[in-house]
Amino acid sequence: MKISILKNVLNEAIQHVSKAISSRTTIPILSGIKLDVNHQGVTLTASDTDISIQSFIPMEDGDQTVVQVEQPGSVVLPAKFFVEIIKKLPSQEIRMEVKDQFQTFISSGATEIQIVGLDPEEFPVLPNIEENQVISVPGDLLKNMIKQTVFSISTHETTPILTGVLWNLAEGELKFVATDRHRLATRSAHLETSEGLRFSNVVIAGKTLNELSKIIPDQNMLVDIVVADNQVLFKVDRVLFYSRILDGTYPDTSRIIPTSYKTELIVDTKSLSESIDRAYLLSREEKTNIVKMQSLENGGLEISSSSSELGKVREEVTVSKFEGEPLKISFNSKYMLDVLKVIDSEQLTIAFTGIMSPIILKPADSSNALYIILPYRTTN
Repeated sequence: MKISILKNVLNEAIQHVSKAISSRTTIPILSGIKLDVNHQGVTLTASDTDISIQSFIPMEDGDQTVVQVEQPGSVVLPAKFFVEIIKKLPSQEIRMEVKDQFQTFISSGATEIQIVGLDPEEFPVLPNIEENQVISVPGDLLKNMIKQTVFSISTHETTPILTGVLWNLAEGELKFVATDRHRLATRSAHLETSEGLRFSNVVIAGKTLNELSKIIPDQNMLVDIVVADNQVLFKVDRVLFYSRILDGTYPDTSRIIPTSYKTELIVDTKSLSESIDRAYLLSREEKTNIVKMQSLENGGLEISSSSSELGKVREEVTVSKFEGEPLKISFNSKYMLDVLKVIDSEQLTIAFTGIMSPIILKPADSSNALYIILPYRTTN
């Protein structure tokens, strides 16, 4: 293998695929990035068995020559060193040559580096996915849906299925659900899909979705998603992102979502968020995160918290609409702030069915997102 390649293009591809490298792998070959060179271009691949990422660099991009191939070939290079050294090379052009025993020579400007490579034959083969079920989702929508649900996953490996986000597709509606048993987040969106296309119980690890989010560009590009038996493939421009589907059946969460409420109110999202954030500072000191919310006779909403050592905080939030019974409830302010950070509506609907029933939060101007937080039982 012998090539010359533009540094910025190689570096971008390395940054993409290196997201699949695990620092805890016990398999030496998986601590490397595989390079495959032919006369179409260069393909980089990395994997930790749960996720695999592949990035393709074509010979030319527009009228710019990106790669010049003198000799095709393959090698696996240690990711930790390769990722860092490419960033730090002095010249825009990089020359790479692989010789006997996979000894790899990299030169750029006056810098010359020798790396001990590994045999690419030992690198795992990527899953072969039949593209029967393909949906296309705008990149910014997909990033938003991930951001608005992934914070509610469980971090406890005792229930692995809850460390992921549930994906269901039926009648053109894609729905995400995440829960850690103390809170729940749902987000849905209507897509243009071919008739009859559906899937259910596709659960993708939250940490995987966070890595996928970093690869999706900010400009509104379509992401093609292919769902197979135990794998999902995301196609983002010239990047292929493979993810294993988590084993197991996701619990049915539909039963815990109330259909009618005893109390319903609408508040300004920003005002409520800032108010709870201030109350959180005190509740955090108490190491409970408990903040109380109660309706006032004047139609407002009181937010309060206290610390046995520091004191109390209490403030009033204006309510633009209040219907139903008076309200007094305690909750985990950290959970509430996580929701308020991702709601992109100026006004928020809060609903309750009783003092120890779940707190429902949803954007006032949309029905595509819904959040549930379980309240705390307090002595006073």
